[in-house]
Amino acid sequence: MPLSADTTSRATGPALAGVASLLSQPRLIALGCMSILTTCGWIYLVWIAMAKGQPGAGAWLDAICRAAPVAAIGIETASVVAAMWLAMTLAMMLPSAGPMILTYAEIADTALRKGETIVSPHVLIAGYLAVWFGFAALATFVQIGLGPIAGWPLMAAAAAPASAILFLVAGFYQFSALKQACLRACQQPFSFFFLNWTDRTSGVFRLGVRQGLYCLGCCWAMMLLMLVAGAMNLFWMALLGLIMLVEKMTVAPYVGRAVGVAFIAAGLTMLASWGAGVLH
Repeated sequence: MPLSADTTSRATGPALAGVASLLSQPRLIALGCMSILTTCGWIYLVWIAMAKGQPGAGAWLDAICRAAPVAAIGIETASVVAAMWLAMTLAMMLPSAGPMILTYAEIADTALRKGETIVSPHVLIAGYLAVWFGFAALATFVQIGLGPIAGWPLMAAAAAPASAILFLVAGFYQFSALKQACLRACQQPFSFFFLNWTDRTSGVFRLGVRQGLYCLGCCWAMMLLMLVAGAMNLFWMALLGLIMLVEKMTVAPYVGRAVGVAFIAAGLTMLASWGAGVLH
């Protein structure tokens, strides 16, 4: 929604003037929206994890470290699985998108002080989340599709090498040109917004979509690891979310490389363990 410098002056009273003044600060809007959505995502995930826990000592730790079994998921639980992936998207991806969202808000705040019309950061966030909600929908279909066949002997035997392959894919992707290009776009949001600035609502929504696609190109392999670690494993969610945040906030290449080496080592270890088990 477009905001202009005379928003406050149109308020009809002191109370409304205070609200209008607050709403005319893009940085506060961005921080508030991002914080609320992220908090809601984590509250829902913790609530679901705790609901699956058992009473007694250590139940909380057991709940946050346990993954939801894929085999127990069927079509009838599609809404629950979808809500879970949507919450995971909010909890994991919004914090790593914080620098990009706040950069837009700072530029918008400067433009607003100059009397220019700007578009609320809500629109940018909506465009960004549209991409990741699409990813969440795809992940939901994959997880539901795996549910009925997860208990098959052949699938059970293939679980270990498949997990190893996903870790290897995530590790080698860290060194790919596509990963590096997407990561640079995520690390340099000022240049992106400066070159593509617009005061049209549809244009800002498209900017959010483009930033969401850059972020997806940067993080999709790590998000797929949730299928290995288990959706709803809050420990792995927090760890991967932290890795994505640190990776986007620093331009030092050793961070991404270290993560890639760690993933490759984990994948090779899994393959070696699986191979040793097959031989014996």
